[in-house]
Amino acid sequence: LGRLRITHRDTQDFYLTAADREEERDENLVTAARVFAALARSESGERAVVSALAEVFPWVRHLTAAERHDFAEELIAALSDAAELAIDRTAHEVIAGWRATARIKADESLYQQALVPTEGDFGPVQALG
Repeated sequence: LGRLRITHRDTQDFYLTAADREEERDENLVTAARVFAALARSESGERAVVSALAEVFPWVRHLTAAERHDFAEELIAALSDAAELAIDRTAHEVIAGWRATARIKADESLYQQALVPTEGDFGPVQALG
């Protein structure tokens, strides 16, 4: 019937699913990751992937062309790791890191401030959600 989400009060939720469905999801991820990697190996395919990122992640407009290219390469590698090595966290980290870069670059005054060299310890950092 699909997946059943099990909610816990004191720990993370998890899903209960049929093994064959999970294996199909894994196979689909492997296939998609391999298709993107194959596309990126040709110049026209690489342009298509980078162009698609602008549709999927509208905030990439704040990145330079070279940064969009780097984002595409890192994301494809992370998706490959997720598919082939079951390392799921990396893709999320790549997206979050590049989104943070775009966020700071979207505000010119903050971006200029970020470019100024710093020294010393600035104390504890508060994470923004």
